[in-house]
Amino acid sequence: MKGIQTRTDDPFVLSYQPSELQIAAEFLTNWLPFLTKDLCHHCTQVVSDRVRSLDPVVGDDVHGIVELSGDAEPLSSEEKFVNSTPNHHELHEESHDTHDNYDTNSLGSWKDGANEWSEPISEVSKSETTGQLDTVDTPSVRMSWADMAQEELEEEEEEEQTNKQYWEGGSHSGEEVGMRLKVRQTLPRDQREYIRFMNVQRKKDFICLERVKGKIVNVLDGLELHAGVFSAVEQKRIVDFVYVLQDMGSKGKLKARTYTAPQKWMRGKGRVTIQFGCCYNYAMDKNGNPPGILRNELVDPIPHLFKVIIRRLVGWHIIPPSCVPDSCIVNIYEEGDCIPPHIDNHDFVRPFCTVSFLSECNIVFGSNLKIMGPGEFSGSTAIPLPVGSVFVLNGNGADVSKHCVPAVPSKRISITFRKMDEAKRPAGFVPEPDLQGLQPLPYDMDKSNRFNPSKSQRQINRQMVIKEGISVKERWFADRGTRSEPRYSTHQQPANRRRDRLNFDT
Repeated sequence: MKGIQTRTDDPFVLSYQPSELQIAAEFLTNWLPFLTKDLCHHCTQVVSDRVRSLDPVVGDDVHGIVELSGDAEPLSSEEKFVNSTPNHHELHEESHDTHDNYDTNSLGSWKDGANEWSEPISEVSKSETTGQLDTVDTPSVRMSWADMAQEELEEEEEEEQTNKQYWEGGSHSGEEVGMRLKVRQTLPRDQREYIRFMNVQRKKDFICLERVKGKIVNVLDGLELHAGVFSAVEQKRIVDFVYVLQDMGSKGKLKARTYTAPQKWMRGKGRVTIQFGCCYNYAMDKNGNPPGILRNELVDPIPHLFKVIIRRLVGWHIIPPSCVPDSCIVNIYEEGDCIPPHIDNHDFVRPFCTVSFLSECNIVFGSNLKIMGPGEFSGSTAIPLPVGSVFVLNGNGADVSKHCVPAVPSKRISITFRKMDEAKRPAGFVPEPDLQGLQPLPYDMDKSNRFNPSKSQRQINRQMVIKEGISVKERWFADRGTRSEPRYSTHQQPANRRRDRLNFDT
């Protein structure tokens, strides 16, 4: 093995970036005492030289061949350890650099997916002091979880300053909002987005059997819960923007029908609503307009930031491209606010969805919901909505079962996105050009993180609720074709006192 030559153009080595080779060299160097134990001096030297050749700074032969002398004086194990061992902080970060930590909360795909939020790189370079930013051509240097968390914090602070300067300028056109991006070494945008897409937890097997018009029906069929769609930093940006809209509405800077803040005359009443795309009437108003979309009332168009959210919903296989939302309503809940039992008006097509922010709350379902008191409702089952999640309503879950939101325990914001029936659109409505032709990303949904509870949890997580009054024979027929799992019959009680907890595996 004397006179070994290691080619830097070896196909195996060329498949890795220089930074990755350096990491491998450092790692293997630390393990050399173990790897070379009981080997002869010559073999130890060969292994040592092969490991050292992985570090790009070692070989500088212009023809791509690094000559490794078998007679060279090898470094002692102690010297190698001192020269090559990363410090404790670096080791700690590397130990957390696993596939499920790459950008779970990173904003890379969020920002890059909406170029309108970013200034061109050339403009960034001009606006910064020379030497502060280094433009990087190689896009695939690995980042630790700690690095990404720090990146988010820095970007968050930067955007806060940008937004402050922007809104103090007096303009509020969402199309003009931009923020400066620091150029960093990171994973390619599509890879970052793919990792985040694969980490979304999806539950689509909600079950609650009730007797409806003499038949046993799963009144929750069609419901979907997608958790982890928006990172903590993304949530904060959206919430901050909602507060900006609320402030504008309270100062009369939005159209009259866009912003509504009723006076609180009883517990649970008076939540602030902000509507875009259309004005929806919940009940007969003082002018005699029936519930539904008001065709002769104008509201502000969907803000740019909310369009970015819509693109995420379609791109990540949450809302189908045949049902791209063209309207939305923001609900700002104070503690104790609620939404009474209802089925969404069919002026809106199915499916539609709700995104949750600030705090978790329950949404209660049942074909026969009852009002027990201010903000208290009785129903068959309650589903908790985690912050940053998207809840999709379709099928029986949207049209057979009613739903309501009991008095929320703390401040909450939700944004509901819906597509209007074309025949019900307001007069003069013009579809948003940048929301046309949206398509989901070409990812394999079968490989995404589906909700897969352990057997010991299934009786809770499948949310099988058999309503009283169903005979044993009917229950047997209802169970046919399903897993042999325990079924539970529950008495009606205020649903905000009982809920079936969903545990999403990470």
